[in-house]
Amino acid sequence: MSLPTILFWILAVISILSAIGVVVAKNPVHSVLLLIVTFFTITGFYILLNAQFLAVVHIIVYAGAIMVLFLFVIMLMNLNASGEPQKNNLVKFAGVVAGGLLLIVLVAALKKADTGMLIQGSTNIGLIQNLGKVLFKDFVLPFEVSSILFLSAMIGAIVIGKKD
Repeated sequence: MSLPTILFWILAVISILSAIGVVVAKNPVHSVLLLIVTFFTITGFYILLNAQFLAVVHIIVYAGAIMVLFLFVIMLMNLNASGEPQKNNLVKFAGVVAGGLLLIVLVAALKKADTGMLIQGSTNIGLIQNLGKVLFKDFVLPFEVSSILFLSAMIGAIVIGKKD
């Protein structure tokens, strides 16, 4: 086996274990720390794909800014409360619907994904020029929708952290 293959499998195992740890951790701070490990392993995947720009942006945006936001929300929440308040059925139903819609989007994206470029071993896949052309030519609408999604997540974090 070649070195990139060995590195891939090591990163894959660490990534899967840390992602499972994020979900099952009882302490939210431990969950955030395991999420940081997951982000760093994903950065390793970007480096293996010769996408150095995406790797650097991933570290700056996710492991930096988003994790600071998560820690800020955790600090604002009252973790010393005796128990989590019960959610009504409407909130549970909305969560199930949102999760189902996310699953549909992921399945549709995986069906449409073109893996031919990865199989051929193209070395131009992660270059900034190619990334910019694809991002701002073919994926302008999803890029802008994701920015609105991030804005709504920030507003949600403020609403959760707001004292009554």
